Amino acid sequence: MTKIDKVLYTGKTHTTGGRDGASRSDDGQLEIKLSPPGSNRTGTNPEQLFAAGWSACFIGAIGFAAANQKVKLPADLAVDTEVDLGTADGGYFLQARLKVSLPGIEADVARALIEEAHQTCPYSKATRGNIHVELSVA
Repeated sequence: MTKIDKVLYTGKTHTTGGRDGASRSDDGQLEIKLSPPGSNRTGTNPEQLFAAGWSACFIGAIGFAAANQKVKLPADLAVDTEVDLGTADGGYFLQARLKVSLPGIEADVARALIEEAHQTCPYSKATRGNIHVELSVA
């Protein structure tokens, strides 16, 4: 397990009520209602939040990969992330799919960028070996 040498940022939230509650960041920039997946109640759920965070982080990692490979990224780069909550062996588990859209980038170059990003993205590192992840080029 890798221990961080230098902390660059710490996200802080206060959450009450679990999946039927609310969460707020210490700086007030995030204030959301939470609801169980598929409930149609007002609010989001942890799986959506995880998908959004991973997508944003993955785009940053693609940027680093592109700089390393001297590739100019398109302005409309996007990542569609799906995070599934499911059961297996009597417990709850997650799995994910990241579909990366890199318009104007050749397929083999896009795949190389995605693979490099998956090696450097902190979310990818945190989930590696823990959940099933599929990566694809849109």
